[in-house]
Amino acid sequence: MSAIHEQAMTYVYQQVQQRLIGYFSRAERTALQLLIQRIVVAAGGMEYIGNYKVLVAHGGGEVSSYTLAMLRAAQLSIAGRSPTTFQLRVATLRHAGMTQRTLDTLNNGYSRLFFHDDDRVELLMVENHEVLPFNHQRPVSTQGCEAAQRNRLMVGHLSGGDICATLCNDTYLALGDFYQRVTAWDGGVHVLVSGDSASKQSQLLAWLKKAAQAGSDKVRAARPLSLDRLFARMDQWSEDFYRDLYGEHYQPRADISTGGYRPLAYIGFADLLEDIDPASAPLLTEFMAYTPDPLGFHFSHPAFANPVLMAHLRGLKAECLRELPYGEGVEEFLLLAQEQLKHVQIPQELLVQAGSDEGRAAATAYARQFFGLDESQLICLMFSPFIHHGERLESYLRQCHPGMLVALPELHKVLQGKPAAEMLQQWVTVASGLPLPLLQHLYRQRPMNLLPGSSARKHDLERDLTCDDMARQLSAR
Repeated sequence: MSAIHEQAMTYVYQQVQQRLIGYFSRAERTALQLLIQRIVVAAGGMEYIGNYKVLVAHGGGEVSSYTLAMLRAAQLSIAGRSPTTFQLRVATLRHAGMTQRTLDTLNNGYSRLFFHDDDRVELLMVENHEVLPFNHQRPVSTQGCEAAQRNRLMVGHLSGGDICATLCNDTYLALGDFYQRVTAWDGGVHVLVSGDSASKQSQLLAWLKKAAQAGSDKVRAARPLSLDRLFARMDQWSEDFYRDLYGEHYQPRADISTGGYRPLAYIGFADLLEDIDPASAPLLTEFMAYTPDPLGFHFSHPAFANPVLMAHLRGLKAECLRELPYGEGVEEFLLLAQEQLKHVQIPQELLVQAGSDEGRAAATAYARQFFGLDESQLICLMFSPFIHHGERLESYLRQCHPGMLVALPELHKVLQGKPAAEMLQQWVTVASGLPLPLLQHLYRQRPMNLLPGSSARKHDLERDLTCDDMARQLSAR
């Protein structure tokens, strides 16, 4: 970089900083100074700040967007008073529930913070266990989509059509792998900064841990003594879960390189936001131009992470399993979730439309995008007709495919792996969306309680480190 170009860029960054600070309230200016102090102390002093790498995980939610803006203000403020400033790594987990609107919002925020041309900032994305440069226009990985679809179908069938487990388990179980990859990649980072409160962290860890315990007898009991080991523990829970889910069909993913390993520190930011409401702060709503995605995945609310799809599946379940109108099932969900829906800012018109024919068509299209499945395959998932030697197969056929009842004995042969007509083999794969070997695996399995909250392995839970303890570990670092 020439001296003239460097001088010009320095001026640009000063302008960005001044614009940023212009949106700060008095409380936010105080929080910024305390955040800067925490980063400088963690780095060991200003003389070390130029080599210090800070990580923020950015999922597109309001808290992570707000935290990112504060970190940018801290980075530029330090640069204004010191020859160097810290390096910032921003990492996003691209999962099946991430919409293009969310990706566009991420990119828009990065542009407003002037990230794209700053070599002090790394913008990364983890997709299908691979670390990539962030690109909001990159087509979604076909392999990743297929894996997510397969995982959700397997969880859905083995849980007897449990909606929360079907929609959420796969995304939360990916977090351990995500954090390990982005903290170790290309020399690693020194510190993770998060604006999530201890209660939010505890909620997410609880979902992940209990999902893993529900599906596996191998949940580890030893206490993780560091943040690095906590992420490794989270990843091990996920691996054990899927190994039990798939049995002999389990395919291990690529190992995580730890060549850049270093002990990872943690800086909590939530306590600095006690007098600030990020959702209504001009820093977020005006400078970042943040708008929530009503169809996006809400990490902060595990039990209602994808309300539109949850309402749709609840409607299908009411119609097919309880012989109630589709709209009645949707209304039951909306009533149950009304308090949580206020927090995830679902537009009222979307909720009003949800139980109607128009809303059903929109949800079906979204489910096809999210799952890669049509409505008949989702209904099959709700019935879960193949598990436990096909005990629900007859009722599923009677309700949804009465013309196939005559082939019931032959369908059992297909699922048992016995010689059967190819037409029937094709029929079960099309009806379910799963390949025949996995359907035959499901046929041999009993239903599993894969919804977090199960007390099936209470003795393991009592011996293990509690999720509240983990969240306190994070907040105390």
